[in-house]
Amino acid sequence: MSSTSYSNSSPGAGIRRALLPAVLLAALIAAPGCTLSNLRPEAGATPTVAAVVTPTAPIEAATSTPNATSTATTVGVATPTERTGSAFATPTAGGTFATPATGTGTPTPSTAGAVATATTGSAPLSGIAGANEVFERVVDAVGPAVVTVVNKLNPQQGFAGEASGSGVVIDAKGYIVTNNHVVANNSALQVIFSDGRTVNATLVGSDDISDLAVLKVDGTVPGVATLGDSSQLRPGQMVVAIGSALGDFQNTVTTGVISGLNRKLQRDNGIPMEDLIQTDAAINHGNSGGPLLDLHGDVIGINTAVVRASGQGDVAEGLGFSIPVNTVKTITSQLISQGKVPRPYLGVNTRQVTPAMASYFGLRDESGAPLDHGVVAVSITPGSPAETVGIRVGDVILDINGQRIDETNVLANLLTHFSVNDKVTLTVVRNSQTIKVPVTLTERP
Repeated sequence: MSSTSYSNSSPGAGIRRALLPAVLLAALIAAPGCTLSNLRPEAGATPTVAAVVTPTAPIEAATSTPNATSTATTVGVATPTERTGSAFATPTAGGTFATPATGTGTPTPSTAGAVATATTGSAPLSGIAGANEVFERVVDAVGPAVVTVVNKLNPQQGFAGEASGSGVVIDAKGYIVTNNHVVANNSALQVIFSDGRTVNATLVGSDDISDLAVLKVDGTVPGVATLGDSSQLRPGQMVVAIGSALGDFQNTVTTGVISGLNRKLQRDNGIPMEDLIQTDAAINHGNSGGPLLDLHGDVIGINTAVVRASGQGDVAEGLGFSIPVNTVKTITSQLISQGKVPRPYLGVNTRQVTPAMASYFGLRDESGAPLDHGVVAVSITPGSPAETVGIRVGDVILDINGQRIDETNVLANLLTHFSVNDKVTLTVVRNSQTIKVPVTLTERP
């Protein structure tokens, strides 16, 4: 089985100056498009295929020569005009765009906010000319809401200079969603609007597990995007991606289709990203945090990673991944209201059981067969739920409420299926004996 290496758009991608030579060299060797190796995930994009996934944040300017076949389209602040049957109408006073109701030309104002949803049913025009016009309207309407996020890296974290990615304004109050890895290790943050203005931004909250973050800027924003519904997506559906390719080509527009749904990618933090949208719309360094749009101009995903090559040397084309907007709405609402995402907590540090580990440490079940899944407890956090119920170092946790723990379903992701204060049952193997351990999950500190 080949091994896949891929990277989410990491905060370090796109370092433009004062980078340590060793850091830059490691980044360039590790994977095209990943500039900070410690932020690059290494694992299979699927259980059977391995590839080099590259963060979509930009690489250093000196090495960020665009591909000869790529096209960068810069979009300024455009004002779409109302048209019967089209996806867009004149922007409202707050910068949001009205969307016509099904089968009508009467626009219904969208609701600004982290969980804004669009009115569905507006029909794109047909034919080549109609398709072109729809794409243009998508760009005109949403382009002003797309921003470049500049991360002034914190030298105390071992990095210097700056990194950049993309983001999209989701509320007229100045809330912007982007990727967590775009803003990680920052000492300061700035946002560059499509109209060229540069303003300071504050980090409202971020979540490493979902790779999402919310920023806040003061003052008037040039546009606000509408968050759609990712539950109705289908493979083959046409999509548009907008972002700051390579950090320099602001509001670059690419198009493609949804290539697949419910994809999973491994990351080097040990927590796979799940339920991702796969698209062949060109995603480049610097696109991290930018929107993936349907032809109604609604955000259906936040771009986060791209596969560049497999571990066997195969070069990949058109393998980009986005976080579904329904996940984005849930996470951003929590980040805006609480500054964090309350995550259930067990309090045990673990290592995945492998055949070699099971053989070396004699990890067997009651029948004497070597264990083929689960995680071994290597340390227990004092005062945690795990310590309270007596989980010990060396215990093997096989499942939670019957949900099997393995390389595909890691413990951290399974815990996200539960809520704080939920009572769950762990299946534990201790000294080759299987026991059931009830435990109440608390909130992650």
